[in-house]
Amino acid sequence: MFEGITQGLRGALSFIDRGRLTEANIREGLRQVRQALLEADVHYDVATAFIERVTEEAVGERVLKSLRPSEQIVSIVYQELTLLMGGPQNDTSLHLKRDGVTVLMMCGLQGSGKTTTCGKLANLLKDRNISTMLVAADLQRPAAIEQLKVLGQQLGVPVYSEPPAESTPVRVCRNGLKEAEKAGARVLILDTAGRLHIDDALMRELTEIDNKCQPDQVLLVCDAMTGQDAVNSAKAFNEALELDGVILTKLDGDTRGGAALSVKAVTGVPIKFVGVGEQIDKLQEFHPERMADRILGMGDIRTLVEDAQRKFDEDEMLRAQEQLEKGKWTLDDFLKQFKQIKKLGSMGEIMKMIPGLGGLAERLGDMNPDQDLRQIEGIIQSMTPDERRNPGKIDRSRRHRIASGSGSDPADVNKLLKDFDAMSGMMQKIAGMGMMERMRAIKGMADGGMLDPGAQLRKEKQRSKRGPLDTIKAREDKRKKRKEARKQRKRNRK
Repeated sequence: MFEGITQGLRGALSFIDRGRLTEANIREGLRQVRQALLEADVHYDVATAFIERVTEEAVGERVLKSLRPSEQIVSIVYQELTLLMGGPQNDTSLHLKRDGVTVLMMCGLQGSGKTTTCGKLANLLKDRNISTMLVAADLQRPAAIEQLKVLGQQLGVPVYSEPPAESTPVRVCRNGLKEAEKAGARVLILDTAGRLHIDDALMRELTEIDNKCQPDQVLLVCDAMTGQDAVNSAKAFNEALELDGVILTKLDGDTRGGAALSVKAVTGVPIKFVGVGEQIDKLQEFHPERMADRILGMGDIRTLVEDAQRKFDEDEMLRAQEQLEKGKWTLDDFLKQFKQIKKLGSMGEIMKMIPGLGGLAERLGDMNPDQDLRQIEGIIQSMTPDERRNPGKIDRSRRHRIASGSGSDPADVNKLLKDFDAMSGMMQKIAGMGMMERMRAIKGMADGGMLDPGAQLRKEKQRSKRGPLDTIKAREDKRKKRKEARKQRKRNRK
């Protein structure tokens, strides 16, 4: 997500680390920031106004004469990015009524992911124990009706629909509202029709539903990957319907970020939610300050912690913590924790959300952490229950059997066992910590620790400085001989 703009801004802001800051090099650096924003498909007027505000703040005496001007400039860019996307007070509420049915009207162009987003929003409300009903009001596309029914069946959420040939969108929405009132639903989500492009017929239909059904919130679903097209369609929909919010979809595939950075400034309408994956649970509230953190490569630990609290099995986590505190951490527990982590998504994305690990994710290059996790899972599952509980029993012959069963190398099995020993000690240390402290502890491991792929390489280089390889080999042989001699002396004494 946003790799392009993150790299662009990081390169543009590198001027603050190249010696003494002056008004001239600050202005030149911020011109490069503006170029990075334009390359990220940010609206031209938005990018220009943004740089004017940052420049006005950054070239003042307060910054240039401060002890750490570089930190001040990054702070100013962060604050302005946050304000650009809606500020800390960005309204993500759906303003649900205390009594009666809250009607949410969803609109958008075809291909924006509107019907899927209706299902995701229903799932999010269901997780909050809010009873919801869906209405299939897209009579232009029969497949949309079937798609919504399938989603409703998967979620256990009722879907109201009528045969397209015998009804109209307004009638379906009105009858759907009556059904929701009878069923006692708190929220009714209207999945309206879309078009391949904005036209008069589409706007007339949506305006009629808006006038006749009086929805409490009108939400526009936009495909973030379309960049400025998404911003332009938001502007057109807002002029016709007076939108209450925008939901950006496919944000996980958007490397530029132009829509997220422009839509609030151009339309004045807040971004309420973002879709960050195809799965039904991949809809998140939009927090500008967290998105600014991600864009500047600072991670997003708060969203990660919230996801973990929502998706992790609480009973399983408590049991694992008790095991750790007793010092009874086994490979079975190790595997269960891996399965919990997989619920959060790919390891690459998780690492980018932990402050300090974003750079590590980039340094991995072609390495695939998820593939390594699958191999670890295969190795552990190839062990017997007794071996998982007592990994000390795994000798040379067992390592070969486990490697053969998991399609790996005996060296991989050996490495896993060594990593498990090291991680067991670390896990016991963080067992009593809260979720935030655990994330900070993991961050601390990144610099030259277990999570640093370059750590082993640096150790090898340090070893090579001691002398030629033949000298090192001779030294190791000498140590082995001494060890054997000690064993022999013990046997003789017995």
